Amino acid sequence: MTAFLIAARRSPVMPRGGAFASLTPHELAAPVIRAALADAGVAPDEVDELILSNALGAGGNPARVAALAAGLPERVAGLSIDRQCAGGLDAIVLGAALVQAGLARVVVAGGAESYSRRPLRYATAPGEPPRAYDQPPFTPWPDRDPEMTAAAAALADRLGISRIRQEAWAIRSHALAQASQPEILPLLGQGRDAFTRNLTPRLAARAPVLVGSITAATTAVAADAAGFVVITGADRAAQAPRALLIAASATLGARPEEPGLAPVAAIRAVLAQLNRHPDQMDRVEMMEAYAVQALACLDATGLPEDRVNLKGGALARGHPIGASGAILAARLFHDLDVGMGLAAIAAAGGIGTALVLQA
Repeated sequence: MTAFLIAARRSPVMPRGGAFASLTPHELAAPVIRAALADAGVAPDEVDELILSNALGAGGNPARVAALAAGLPERVAGLSIDRQCAGGLDAIVLGAALVQAGLARVVVAGGAESYSRRPLRYATAPGEPPRAYDQPPFTPWPDRDPEMTAAAAALADRLGISRIRQEAWAIRSHALAQASQPEILPLLGQGRDAFTRNLTPRLAARAPVLVGSITAATTAVAADAAGFVVITGADRAAQAPRALLIAASATLGARPEEPGLAPVAAIRAVLAQLNRHPDQMDRVEMMEAYAVQALACLDATGLPEDRVNLKGGALARGHPIGASGAILAARLFHDLDVGMGLAAIAAAGGIGTALVLQA
């Protein structure tokens, strides 16, 4: 069986502590879910499952909470996943698998993240006081588990990707992001991504240095947002106003020391599945957690830079971790008119996910 995206919506992306600071993940998710279903012409009681990615919440099952808040039937149990930054795309991959296997007719999938409302985390050990921590372990080996910005700086050094080149990519991202963004559902009076601005070379050059060649201008800011898609089979897709085939997907692990390069293997895998060359992708949505991460993946895969993030990327809007992959898919759904489009994202621990849609 085949699976199709028949609708996709997202909220604006607000920096941590901004306009969405009071909203919980399910409060971000519910209106976006309802809007996506309305776009698709799907009634809530037709939904069989909701898959929600969340990386920073308090655990439990936020997908169930979001399903109830969105008015889905009580029989929708909700499935929460955490694959860090890759989770939003992986939720869509899992939803497609349910449809392809004949286990569901309609699945809503995506992610919701409130960086502003994330709980404080403490590690405990016998005989020791609780210790606050920010980044959980992503490998069993501390020496192979770098802090994300340090990993980005090391990658830039190894590959010779200069600060100037990173700044140029960030400037491009902001400039392109000032175009229309039709996939956005206005929320709390906000209709655009708040962080997008006129980033000039002078402003980029003056940005604070974080580590090595990595600066505040070439790093995506922590953010709050939600993004969801509606997935169904061919019979239901034939009735939808718009439908894109989920043509291929892959999630693969790579070297944990270089998480920024992890999407390369996944991108190569989906291209191999389709027997396509990189230049046969008509649109590309590449995650920009760091400018160097996007540039390194483009250099390694040969994807055409002039088709990448044509309305800007995460450097210009922010990075709501669990939702970022779903936002890539939502943008691709709205912007791909013909041919094939690819979305790809890296995650901590050396994980990469890639998804190809076909118009």
